[in-house]
Amino acid sequence: MPPARVRRLRERAGEALLRRVAGPSAHDKRARIHRTPGPRWFAPGRPVRVVHADASMYVGGLAALLLQSLHPVAMAAVSAHSGFRGDPWGRLQRTSTFLAVTTFGTSQDAQHAVDRVRLVHERVTGTTSEGVAYYAADPHLLAWVHIAETHCFLKAYQRYGGHPLDPNGADGYVADMAQVARRLGAENPPESRSGLTVRLTAYRPELRATPESRATTRYLLSHPPVPAPARLPYVFLAAAAVDLLPAWSRALLDLPLTTRLMLPVARLGGRTVVAVIRWATPPVPACLARGAAPPFV
Repeated sequence: MPPARVRRLRERAGEALLRRVAGPSAHDKRARIHRTPGPRWFAPGRPVRVVHADASMYVGGLAALLLQSLHPVAMAAVSAHSGFRGDPWGRLQRTSTFLAVTTFGTSQDAQHAVDRVRLVHERVTGTTSEGVAYYAADPHLLAWVHIAETHCFLKAYQRYGGHPLDPNGADGYVADMAQVARRLGAENPPESRSGLTVRLTAYRPELRATPESRATTRYLLSHPPVPAPARLPYVFLAAAAVDLLPAWSRALLDLPLTTRLMLPVARLGGRTVVAVIRWATPPVPACLARGAAPPFV
């Protein structure tokens, strides 16, 4: 294929991906996040910037959703209030923007993003199908969501990232993530890999399969809201995400046959899909860049 045609193909694919995960105003968001002057929560080179700037976040993000679904109370709140199915791309765009702003944006914009999320959480209350009351601002539930994300993002980067972190860097990532979690109101977020492992284990008695978690697994793995051309790459991405999960959590998920059949080649498929995403992702223009930039905003 001629180089010019390859370049055009890459540009079209990258633009479509960026708009899908960041929304129609993706370029305006990039300009604000990366060009606005002012102090940042995290300096260039911090582990959280390294991890969140990598295409492996796509694998880690999907794995985190699957793992989070195993907490019955947290999943009930997500199912009832997040627009998870009615507007899946909108939710992804809001999540990706939050990650980008808190990781790369100014301290002022990052704090505003946290304040908006906290305000939303304060309004989310209800009762699970089993009669258990929930409150989205509950520090214990917020900690579970944070721990699942931190575990999956870090593990995805260590497996599929461009330059895996050394032990100090991995601990630094957990500590960086704890700063944001603490501002969101999470309960005692861990600040090291060992602490992360201890906290993840401590939640295990609370985790189990529910109708909501099974429906989420089917939705994410069997009926994903992706366009037809992306279906085959998504199959590999999904298998890579499931392969990241602890064995005990995979046993609780109602995995579809297709995903189970793909697990033996999950890592090869994951490396391939992440490489393609990395190749297609349009870089932040040099005039906007302030250190590494994420693959989604």
